Amino acid sequence: MASFLSEFGPDFFALLASAGVIGAYYAFLIRRVRKNPTYTIHGVNEIARTLWVENVMQTAGENVMAVQTLRNFIMASIFMASTASMLIIGTMTLSGQAENIAHSWHLLSNTSSYAAQIWIVKVLFLLVNFIFAFFAFAMSVRLSNHVLFMINVKEHAANHNLGPQAVARRLVRAGSLYAIGMRSFFFAVPLVFWLFGPVFLFVASLVLVFALFHFDRSEADPHTLPQRLT
Repeated sequence: MASFLSEFGPDFFALLASAGVIGAYYAFLIRRVRKNPTYTIHGVNEIARTLWVENVMQTAGENVMAVQTLRNFIMASIFMASTASMLIIGTMTLSGQAENIAHSWHLLSNTSSYAAQIWIVKVLFLLVNFIFAFFAFAMSVRLSNHVLFMINVKEHAANHNLGPQAVARRLVRAGSLYAIGMRSFFFAVPLVFWLFGPVFLFVASLVLVFALFHFDRSEADPHTLPQRLT
């Protein structure tokens, strides 16, 4: 145990500290969202998507606009899924070069271990992160394709799953998955810096949380927005 802590302790504690910082930020975010659903831009986007679907399905002549908008959304998800797949391939190539570059990439850090085992663990974390992003983007494409057909159905009463509220929930879920995929890309930043050393991992996590704190919040006045639609 002592030998493990002496060699891998800095990386292990830096990972725990980084996870704690990010976890504390999301605990704070969840608490604020429970009090005000429109505290984040994601809550505002959910309302916008819900109102958009209801407007399209209840207004005649909006079919072409709806299809065009959904096509652009699907193309964005496909592009990000393709990017994630390329990053997966690139990350896998790093796993076979542990002996060659682990030492050189840690030259800036005096606390990190040069062992190939910890390098493989770091690459594995990064690989799982990109695979998760790919899955989120792919599921976003799947749900968006469902909405593409459902939004043009005129006989809403034929089935409760084809009503505006049901279709809106699918689009909201697709948007949430897209946001999760993007968030996975953001989490890749500190994981990449971890390849250079544990100190870089913790500093990058702090910078990421600081950036997310400013970008996640809605700039609108919460008193002028409607409550989240259910």
